[in-house]
Amino acid sequence: MTVSPKTIAPETLIGKRIVKMDAPEKIEGKTRYIHDINLSGQLHAKILRSERVHALIKSIDVSAARALPGVHAVITAFDVPDMRPIGVAKDHMPLKGERVRSERDEIAAVAAESVEIAEQALKLIKVVYQDLPVLADARDSQKSGAPAIHADKPDNVAMRFDYSHGDVAQGEAESDVVLEDTFELHYVTHCCMGVSGMIAEFDASGNLLMYSNTQVPFLHKREFADYLQMDPSRVRIIQPPIGGGFGSKLDIYPFEVICVYLARLTRRPVKLVFTREEEFLASPTRQPVLLTLRSGCKKDGTLTFRQVHTLHDNGAYTSWGATTPFVMMQTFSSLYRVPHCDYHTVAVYTNNPYAGSFRGYGNLQATFAIEQQMDMLAEAIGMDQFEFRMKNAQDAGEVTGQGMHFKSCGFKQCLSTAAEHSHFQRQLEQNRNNQKAPGSIKRGIGMASTLHVGGGAKIHPSDGCGTILKLDDFAQLTLITGASEIGQGSETVLAQLVCEELGLPISRVTVVNNDTAITPWDVGVHASRTTFIAGNSAIGAARKAKAKILAVAAAKLACDADELDLRGGYVIRAASGEALIDLPRLLRQLHFSEKAELVMTTFYYEPPSVHQDKGFKGDVSAAYTWATQVVEVEVDTNTGIVTMSRVTAAHDVGRVLNRLGIEGQIEGGVVMGQGYALTENLMVENGVMRNPNFRDYKLVTAPEIPEIDIHFIESMDGEGPQGAKGVGEAPAICIAAATANAIYNATGVRIHGLPFTPERVYRALHGHGEQPIWKRT
Repeated sequence: MTVSPKTIAPETLIGKRIVKMDAPEKIEGKTRYIHDINLSGQLHAKILRSERVHALIKSIDVSAARALPGVHAVITAFDVPDMRPIGVAKDHMPLKGERVRSERDEIAAVAAESVEIAEQALKLIKVVYQDLPVLADARDSQKSGAPAIHADKPDNVAMRFDYSHGDVAQGEAESDVVLEDTFELHYVTHCCMGVSGMIAEFDASGNLLMYSNTQVPFLHKREFADYLQMDPSRVRIIQPPIGGGFGSKLDIYPFEVICVYLARLTRRPVKLVFTREEEFLASPTRQPVLLTLRSGCKKDGTLTFRQVHTLHDNGAYTSWGATTPFVMMQTFSSLYRVPHCDYHTVAVYTNNPYAGSFRGYGNLQATFAIEQQMDMLAEAIGMDQFEFRMKNAQDAGEVTGQGMHFKSCGFKQCLSTAAEHSHFQRQLEQNRNNQKAPGSIKRGIGMASTLHVGGGAKIHPSDGCGTILKLDDFAQLTLITGASEIGQGSETVLAQLVCEELGLPISRVTVVNNDTAITPWDVGVHASRTTFIAGNSAIGAARKAKAKILAVAAAKLACDADELDLRGGYVIRAASGEALIDLPRLLRQLHFSEKAELVMTTFYYEPPSVHQDKGFKGDVSAAYTWATQVVEVEVDTNTGIVTMSRVTAAHDVGRVLNRLGIEGQIEGGVVMGQGYALTENLMVENGVMRNPNFRDYKLVTAPEIPEIDIHFIESMDGEGPQGAKGVGEAPAICIAAATANAIYNATGVRIHGLPFTPERVYRALHGHGEQPIWKRT
């Protein structure tokens, strides 16, 4: 159809496949990560870590290191009297002076003219230790006589969580089948391609500038100001492009504090960047969990209760990993209708690496147990696994026992879509019948679903985000947002949403999102919140700008503003699409008029979520996202090798905004879940990490990635930007659970621990096969 030059046809950016705005710079190698940034007069820092897992420090001799030419500072805990504990529980001294509690512990730090000199200086530092008993198993931490990792926590308990709704005893009494199983979840680490690092510099007035890879710049700014007893206005954080986060950069870590103190002492910029081995040794992990789940159902398939006990290996210090039960309990209480639920957990200290936040935030561990027992309950009553899930899946409008309100809910559509496109029920029966057939290769199919927050989570006093929008005289748009870009494509989605409102091509937008001196407040990148919350903020600012523009245009055209719209860089007549005024010309007339005005707007969006009460009840997120994934595997019974051949993923995303971006999120999440299920295992033996490198830590590589068939359920969330929900974490959550069910479907053997390495699977098949155990009441 030919369109008149003065008629602008309707177009939309929503749902299109739009390349990430930062892709061209990254493809051409022009992106400058923390490694590439160097300041004038910069020193390089290195950290000396413990040679012991648990020991008293009898002495530290740094005299030879200080005397080395090119060394500007060497610090220990005794050189920094104002150093205080950091972390979620304030139990972690950045430099250890009297005692080390894990092999990653920081003993001393050096700032020198070069990395090589700093490394040489570390070798000159002499530390004398007195070994203490090592507590390496979380189960042992609760035994009588166990050594106390922290003197003020003699029971070794870092945190407790207790939650309940309904009456579990009543639920069990109403059950026809009751199952109880214990599941063992393991260590994995984030493996960001960009390692941790920062640059710290104090100016002549004592103001602090940090180039930091943090995911939470405004929380970081406030925490460092408090730590250094400075006015927060004197702390500025610039985020270089971040080579991956996945939750690893949420806390304040010792290397950051050390870097700041070295900069303060030397009065020079100090740069500290990890090696890959340090990234393995000193980064937080996904927390190991020992999980006992007891659940029941009636003969008609109705779920009756869940009772859960979990033991979390907190490691030597408390980071965000100890708080993952906050999310796990939402899954236990509300993934499917659960009338009665009881959940108790303790996170305990050991001499192992400490656990942090990781994509899915405990939900991978919880879902691994729940979705295996969903299959087992269905089998116990002779019911089809898909039908069993459909019977217990929620609908829009329901409120769970924990107070989560599912205003939009595509759960059943996710289940039916994934089942249909994978031919789930047919394959399930075929594979079950072929378990005893000749041949070592057995095929299996498994299903699992997830519930996760899709609109942030009200954890901090504010879960909101601010936006500043500026249109210049040529209709070039600058979008200044508090929301950080950490590789997830947020700046592209925010640009789309603004351009959709203002009728501009995405090429007209510059996004500024990396400097706390310029950008407005945002709580940070976590809880699948950025698209939802920053998106609503950006739309709010764009609508204010649009209203201002149309009001000016209406006055010039002597018509009502409701008759006008913005499209293709023009003010148009809404009914016909007729182009009336070139937008850049209108903006210049506005700017250079006698009563000059600029089109600059601000908007702050705070979601309608609420803080949970003391019993952990309340509508904690503005929206909830659902997904069902079906995994197909081949199991070689002669070797135990499990090959993932196909994944069918159906996700309730509210609405697809950038199809290319959301496909990438789901594909990346599937592969991360595949690694968690099959290959990744951070080996920690008696507190010592055995495989801190990519040679021995087995990431999934391109040839191993299965075919991924993605389907989107658009439930059009009423609060979401253009109906969208957050989807960053959900794709990784249920792959391991679906894989467990697929292995059972292939072999008839139920495996309760991860990862499904050839050795573990072979042992289960040929030595200690685990079969479902249930009790009929």
